[in-house]
Amino acid sequence: MARQKPNPPRKRGARRGRPQKGGGGKKPAESYYIQPGKRGTVVVLHRAVGNRASPKVCGVMPSRAHGKALVDQLRRAESALHDLFYEATDDGIEALEAVLAASRDAVFARLPVDGEDGPGMEEMAAERERLQRELDSRTPNQRAG
Repeated sequence: MARQKPNPPRKRGARRGRPQKGGGGKKPAESYYIQPGKRGTVVVLHRAVGNRASPKVCGVMPSRAHGKALVDQLRRAESALHDLFYEATDDGIEALEAVLAASRDAVFARLPVDGEDGPGMEEMAAERERLQRELDSRTPNQRAG
């Protein structure tokens, strides 16, 4: 049987396996978040990144389940979307809008909208555009408060 080396002496009061202060690091902020909207809808937003001063409205969905499904769909498409959220060119903005529209359509294909009392597709699209205009028009001082 091989001889094992004795453990090196430890400092007094030291414990084995204890994490150091600040060693764990900080969790990155969530990219997508959901907020309540008008008439029972939910708004899915992507946090402001790059040169964007305001968050990007990814979609207005009729229910929380649809909102969560959109976030899941967008996370799956993250490899293409990640760079597009940073793009400031007209082509980049158009490509981002196309990917967001395709993701919303995929969610509605998987989870059809139940009931007639909720907002229609046109109303949700108009609300999405209105919210984005409102977010973009705010000055940085208004966003902080």
